[in-house]
Order: sequence, then C-alpha cells, then structure tokens
Amino acid sequence: MSTPAVSCLREALRRSFVTLEKQRSVWRSVLAECSPLMDSLGNLAEQMSALSRVQLSDTPLRVFPELRERLRFKLLQAADSVLENMSCKMTGLQAVRDAISNQVSAILQLYEQNSDALDLLAVTERSATVPSVADMLEWLQDAERFYRQQFLQRKALLQTLRLDDLPLLESAPRRWKSLESPSSDQRIRDTLCKLSFFMESQ
Repeated sequence: MSTPAVSCLREALRRSFVTLEKQRSVWRSVLAECSPLMDSLGNLAEQMSALSRVQLSDTPLRVFPELRERLRFKLLQAADSVLENMSCKMTGLQAVRDAISNQVSAILQLYEQNSDALDLLAVTERSATVPSVADMLEWLQDAERFYRQQFLQRKALLQTLRLDDLPLLESAPRRWKSLESPSSDQRIRDTLCKLSFFMESQ
C-alpha cells in the first residue's frame, strides 16, 4: 500500500511526464523549423564559394561595376539573417531544456524532503499500470540528460560558424543533421507510451 510520501511523489512524477510529453512535441517542432534554415545556410555558402571562383570579367556581367561585391554583400546579409533566425530557434530549444531540467530538479528536491519516509520497498514497488518511483526517476533523468546534451551540442556547433569560413558554413547542414539521435528520441517516446495510462490518471 502506498504511503502519503509515495503518493505525493508519484503525482509529481505524473505531472513531470505530462510536461515532458508536451515539451518533446515543442522540441520536435522547433527542430523541424531549423532544418530548412540550416539547408539555406549551406546553400548560401555554396553560392558565395561559386561567386569567389567565377571570373565575372569573362562574362557579359562585366558591364556591371562592383557586381561581385554587391552580390557577396547580399549573400552575407542573407546568411547573417539565417544565423539570427537560428539563434531565435535555439532560444526555443533552451526553453524546452530548461522546462525539463526544472521538473527533474523539483522531483529530486521533493524526493530528498521525503527521503525518511521512502524505503527501498516503497520506491521499487510497481503495478501493472503504475511503474515504480525508481524507474520513473531514472526515465525522467535520462530524458533530461538527452535534451541537455542535444542543446549543448547544437549550441556549440552554431558558435563555431563564421561568415568568413565558407567550408564550415557549407558543412553546417550535414553536421547539424549528424547530431540527430532517433534512438534516444524513440526511447523517450516508448517511455511515454508505457506511462500513458499513468499520465492520464488523476
């Protein structure tokens, strides 16, 4: 039979996983918006590289003075705009990371406050519809670790990008995509599926 401390912790965990489900949806939505931006950045870098290689003096465009400089300026402006948009998207990803981290911190604090009333049997007890407190704590911390690492890796990638380093900009979309971790996201999805009945309970 559950003690008041266990019941309190389970209810807090239930709310945390409801939050995780919502934040996972937000995260995936923001990432979906990032992909075309990164592709655009790579395309702009390719255009700048091509512009630096072409000999405009050997083409009919030679009649337009300062054309190369004007085109390069426009491409740089566009690339800078994309990076600004990506910075805004990162703010969205950070908000997701923070929301999940805050849930974990609150749960651990609640656990500490009730530790005297939580013996091993209490935190490992499970039923067909309610996982153990220990399992849920582990799952929640795994999810928090995933989003924290994902955010830091993507932030670090963007911080390496410079408008005067075209090879780095060209490779940015591929490097961004390489950070995807479908297996980790699937594990979180599977966890939420396992908890669906528990999360819907009041």
